[in-house]
Amino acid sequence: MQFDVFFSICQTPVDGNCPDEAQMFSNFFEQVELADSMNYQCAWVAESHLSTEVQKLNRRPVVPHFKGEVGLNVDFLQLAQAVFARTKNIEMGSAIMNIICNGGPIAAAERIAAFCSFHGLNPSEQRQIKVGFAAGRFEFMNRAYGVTPRTAVEEAAWPALKGLIFREAAHVFLRLLKGETISSQDIPPTILQRENFRSDEDWQQVLVAHQSMGGRADDVQIGVDGRFVFEQIKIIPQHWRRELLDLTVGSHDPKLQAELNELAPVKVVNLSITSNDLIDATHQRMAQSFHADGGDWQRSYMPRTVMVFLNAEDGLTEQQQNETAAVEAEAALSEYWNALEGTIDSKKVEGATENALIGSPQQIVQQIKQRFNSEDRLMLWFDFYNHDSARVMRNMTAFAEQIIPAVNDGR
Repeated sequence: MQFDVFFSICQTPVDGNCPDEAQMFSNFFEQVELADSMNYQCAWVAESHLSTEVQKLNRRPVVPHFKGEVGLNVDFLQLAQAVFARTKNIEMGSAIMNIICNGGPIAAAERIAAFCSFHGLNPSEQRQIKVGFAAGRFEFMNRAYGVTPRTAVEEAAWPALKGLIFREAAHVFLRLLKGETISSQDIPPTILQRENFRSDEDWQQVLVAHQSMGGRADDVQIGVDGRFVFEQIKIIPQHWRRELLDLTVGSHDPKLQAELNELAPVKVVNLSITSNDLIDATHQRMAQSFHADGGDWQRSYMPRTVMVFLNAEDGLTEQQQNETAAVEAEAALSEYWNALEGTIDSKKVEGATENALIGSPQQIVQQIKQRFNSEDRLMLWFDFYNHDSARVMRNMTAFAEQIIPAVNDGR
């Protein structure tokens, strides 16, 4: 089993404590340096944009109850460069890079090409950047860049159309990173049809809007103008070590996962609370659709985020460690759902608890053995609602020294 670390760099109050930005980044760097020394394989970092706190003042706030900032890392590539300069072995992953905002997919592809060019100048450098890419979790970050409905049809179709805009962006992004010369005419068109919508009622609203714009009520497909329109382009730099880039899509859409793998090897990152049935179905599907250039599909190609509530504190019995960890987990998860939705959803807290690792080192070893495949790759989230960097680092150390050997040696 492979073990990575996930960092949120989330600046939100926890038990009345909300570190300033400098302290947040200081905590991150000391934790990622420890992760490197403890032989964790990859540091995955959340990416966020624009102030979560300020968006609460808008007409349509996305997370109106969240206090502070969802994340402080606005530029994964700059952060990766800083981490590589401080470490020796650990790789860097984005979870997730938003390719819709900040100039869209063209700008994102060119920035990645530039990074890999600089990073690869040292011929002995083998560490990859694992670029997890998606459309971003919170819509206000994309609105500021003009990614909003342009017509009545787009307004009615927006919940479904957002995913199709990401599809368009992903095609542009991948083809440019492959080194192709393309125009927007080379990108598959965006077509709305019934299968894109959850219900007949949702689709009917789109048809009504379509009629208001001169369309027919019995149309079964509605074309939408491309979001990214451009003549022939090719990104620069052109000649860089593409083996230093590993691509991972942050989407559960089976059709999109397969479609992108017609272009290039694209793995899948799982950042949500997902059932084992869906996890296994994704592995089975990707074993058939993974691009041939990537070799055979491996379970480790879909890293899974797991919140870790470990208590290995000195002076406590194992039972006390288990009990204390359970209390810490419930408090953190309750605060999380309250921040996102304004209420504490007991079912969601329970679901998140079932997907987290909670307890003493001995108990977590058993949880891993019972719940995960021996070939899985886990992204361990130690800093979830925890600004006590010293405690986070003790947990990281205990996990590396007591849990990983027991899991891998005992298989």
